[in-house]
Amino acid sequence: MDTGLVTTLIVVGVVVVLLVVVGIYLWVTYNSLVTLKLRVDEAWSDITVQLKRRADLIPTIVDTVKGYAAHEKSVFESVTRARAETLSADDASSASAAEGHMQKALKSVFAVAEGYPQLQSSQNFLQLQSELVDTEDKIQAARRFYNGGVRELNTKIRVFPNSTFAKSKGFTEATFFETAEPAAIAEPPRVQF
Repeated sequence: MDTGLVTTLIVVGVVVVLLVVVGIYLWVTYNSLVTLKLRVDEAWSDITVQLKRRADLIPTIVDTVKGYAAHEKSVFESVTRARAETLSADDASSASAAEGHMQKALKSVFAVAEGYPQLQSSQNFLQLQSELVDTEDKIQAARRFYNGGVRELNTKIRVFPNSTFAKSKGFTEATFFETAEPAAIAEPPRVQF
């Protein structure tokens, strides 16, 4: 065989192997980005379900406390505003802001409730407290899962050479579910009396 022909075949073979390797890399990268994006979307859905569940509990809690402390109008109005803000939040940024407001409002409601021993011993109020604690725990778990997914997705998008490929395919970084007021969520609302 001619050495020129052998050299050409080797070069062609190397190019074909490189193209196959690059193709497999791009295929695997694209699929992993899609998987991570779906995981983040699913985690966000879990958060919205729990936020909605908590928002559905709020009117009942407010009504229960209002029955004992009707004169605390500003507290109840702030809870109502925070609830509306939570329900209207459609992304992680707006939900983060709403979360800070909701935590402050809930702390105010339970601070008012501390002054009413009859309310604290009400079976209905105790059950609502229990449901709220359970929901807060679920929100925190969903938030950790969501933020972990966001971290994985954002890392995958940022690292080279994924960064050039991901952006060309329309993948963008997701937003963490944080709050502008970390002190507001440093501890969940105190609902134990």
